[in-house]
Amino acid sequence: MAVPMTEPVQILIVEDEPLIAMMLEDFLDVLDKQVAGTVDSVDDALARVAQGGIDAAILDVNLRGGQKSTPVAEALAERGVPFVFATGGSDESVDERFRDRPRLQKPFTMDGVAKALGSL
Repeated sequence: MAVPMTEPVQILIVEDEPLIAMMLEDFLDVLDKQVAGTVDSVDDALARVAQGGIDAAILDVNLRGGQKSTPVAEALAERGVPFVFATGGSDESVDERFRDRPRLQKPFTMDGVAKALGSL
């Protein structure tokens, strides 16, 4: 099956739980996506975004040490890169400026990841 050119292929994963990050990497592989990087902090994510070559991103809302992925969302939005928020929480956990963005609810499923990326 050919992937339409408009569909994101290079996906950045911002997730601080290693097992969840590995699961997302596996899902992306099965979905014929490439992992543009897997990072677990805002600083690492911002550095990766600055490098470019990202078609889309999956952002865990709440990262280790009380960090939120909002600065990463801002950097992606400035570059016109679509993203999905991954959260097990409510809409209130997402910055109000980005509440219109697609959500990927935890626990993740292959179908959920496919639908979230398909909505970008």
